[in-house]
Amino acid sequence: MKKFKIYLDCCCFNRPFDDLSYDKIRIESEAILTIIAKCEDGIWNIYKSDILEDEIDRIINPVKRQKVCELYRLASLEIKINKEIIDMAKEFQNKELEPFDALHLASAEYSGADVLLTTDAKFLNRASQIDTKIKIYNPVIWLLEVLYNDV
Repeated sequence: MKKFKIYLDCCCFNRPFDDLSYDKIRIESEAILTIIAKCEDGIWNIYKSDILEDEIDRIINPVKRQKVCELYRLASLEIKINKEIIDMAKEFQNKELEPFDALHLASAEYSGADVLLTTDAKFLNRASQIDTKIKIYNPVIWLLEVLYNDV
């Protein structure tokens, strides 16, 4: 199995702590926890970044923020914000991405991540219209493709 380098946006780290009574949220949560477990086992790697830390710090609910931080601690690859990332993010913002989304995409692309995962449909749809080097997926779709191809 390929040793993927995965960039999870903040929505992914939050998903396991959202309202799991909705099927979509529960399924996405299971996919994210499976991906994180594979990273914990050393099979794949997750990125951490300045922008993720900033966004996690903005989580209002202290209990949820603490739980998200526990998942985030498993991230082992580090991306530090720099001028190239900021410039790339500005270009992405000019193509209709929200500021945090643009920074996530720029960080993931700059770092050479294999994939950027998000549960944010708006981000996913807008990013799919941008010519990037990185693949952007919903975690459920990506995990199913990876597991299917590994058989």
